Order: sequence, then structure tokens, then C-alpha cells
Amino acid sequence: MIVDLAEIAAPRHTAIVTQECQGAVVGPNAGLAVLAKEARREAVPNIERLLPAARNAGVKVVHCLVQRRPDGLGGNHNAKIFAIGSGVDIAPGSPGASLLPELGPAPTDVVLRRSHGIGPMGGTDLDATLRKNLVPAVLVSRAALPVLRARGGGVIAMVASIFGRELGGGPGYNLAKAAEISLARAMAADLASDRIRVFSVAPGSTLFPGGSWERRQRDDPDGIAAFVERELPWGRFGTVDEVADVVTFLVSERASWVVGTCVVVDGAQSHAF
Repeated sequence: MIVDLAEIAAPRHTAIVTQECQGAVVGPNAGLAVLAKEARREAVPNIERLLPAARNAGVKVVHCLVQRRPDGLGGNHNAKIFAIGSGVDIAPGSPGASLLPELGPAPTDVVLRRSHGIGPMGGTDLDATLRKNLVPAVLVSRAALPVLRARGGGVIAMVASIFGRELGGGPGYNLAKAAEISLARAMAADLASDRIRVFSVAPGSTLFPGGSWERRQRDDPDGIAAFVERELPWGRFGTVDEVADVVTFLVSERASWVVGTCVVVDGAQSHAF
């Protein structure tokens, strides 16, 4: 089966994540001088050339940085690599905790900072966003595959968002939902031979009890009223039932040829085609 790599790697489905490209790690006064010198010889110049091209192509750039309070609160104390470079200041706002100037950040970049852990996303808001908005789709799909294959086929529906297709919402949320749409497209091609349909649904702004729009409406009624008037052509939020009705149809046999696509349910809110 041929997978369209160009579609999977399209800018709207892609992000570049830099890990600790900061003063304390690869800067002139880094804690691990030999490692930093080697990184500045080839890796950093290559990244410096890559990022502007990525931004110009519409690819989101995410920088993951580590920092540590002077008093050590909130940081881990059992990572030996931090002890090796302990003489370098990575206090918030210091050169050691800041992105290398030649890499940005550009106004469109996302900068995520953590105070503990070794991984680039652990303890950041991107980590929590992906765990909430993307990881469940991956885990549930994987768990369902043996059952669906044993039945001779089935349907996997992923609920993404219009903000996985265009600008809007927080950058981390955009990233997670774009990845979910891309995941559904890739899985649709991979699982077609198993007669398993996969697609995604992209709701617009939807109001329901306990949801974020209800909270925002309560906290800022005038601001949300202005948003509705400005952004929602029908003059109201969507409802859960309206999204559920579309999903119910799409998982039925009457939609048997809807595979791999992303179906928008937004009352004409989005601007993307």
C-alpha cells in the first residue's frame, strides 16, 4: 500500500521541536563544553538554516527549554547530567535558560519551559495538552485494533477540531489536533486492507456543561458575546448533539466510503477550505 508521505508531512500536519537549544546546553559558556562545541560546529548552524525555511512554509516551531530556580524548588535533584553542568546558571530569564539568539524565537514560535525531568516536554504545557488531546486517540485506537480485525472490520472516529486545520486556540492545542487529523489520515491508508475505516471530525466552538466555553462565558460574558458576534456566522455556539449526529451518520454503513477525511462540523466558523 502506498502512503502519501507528502500529505502526512504537509505543513499543517507538521511541527519542528527543538530540545534545549539554549545557552547552558549548547552556548559558548555551556556546562558540557565539549558537547556544546560539537553542536555549534554543525548542528546549530543547520538548525539555524532550517527554522526560517520551516516558518516560511507554515510549519510550527516549538522550542523546549529547561530552567531551574536559584533555590532549586520544583526541580529534580537525582539527574547526574545536571550535576555535571551545575556551574551554569539556568535561572529563569538567564542566558543559560534562554534560546540561542540565532534560533529565535520568532513571533510565531512556541516556547515551552520546564523545571524538572530530562525529556523536552515533560512538565510543560505541551506535555499535558498532548496527553489530553492526542494520546487517548492513539491508545484507544491501538487497543481497538485486535477486536476490529477479529470482527473483519469496523470504524474508528477521532474527534479533532477546526483548530487542527487552521490558526486558532492555543498553539499546543493546535499542534495536538493537527496531529490527530494527520494520524487519522495515515491510519485510514494503513488499515484499509483490514476493512477498518478511520476518519476525523473537526467541530467548531461547541458549548456544553462543564466545557471551556461555558467557563469563559461565565468569566467574561461581554467578551464571549463579542466573539460569538464576530466569529460565529449563525450567532451561536454549536451543540454536542449536532456534532454527535454527524458522527452517528459517519460511523454507519451509509457512510461506508468516507475514509481518511476530516469532516468539519462548525456552522461555517472556520476559514479553511
